[in-house]
Amino acid sequence: MWNSECTIDTCEQLCEHPQTICVAKKEAIPEIDAQQVADTFKLLGDTTRVKILDALAKRELCVCDLSAVVEMGQSAVSHQLRLLRNARLVKYRKEGKMAWYSLDDEHIRLLLSQCVEHIQHR
Repeated sequence: MWNSECTIDTCEQLCEHPQTICVAKKEAIPEIDAQQVADTFKLLGDTTRVKILDALAKRELCVCDLSAVVEMGQSAVSHQLRLLRNARLVKYRKEGKMAWYSLDDEHIRLLLSQCVEHIQHR
């Protein structure tokens, strides 16, 4: 019988397993890395930035083209690109007066595709 005071995500009995705790702490992500991961996920928490990354996952684009793809002004897109660049999610190269953007590396493409695959998996 379901007890409304009980939730399925807690133990019914309070107990700790010292060896398991010790191993889990040794294997835990270092605090500095945990903070960087959290900061990356914060950046990915914005629809516009996800759209920009998705477009760049398919091809290198200049700011003008990205602006058209995400249907925003160039200055707004440039601001988002600056945030993504500072987090090493995108990189750019200059060609004359043009700035061409692409994903910083394959990890970003994998992160996006894994996330889409996860949310579509039902």
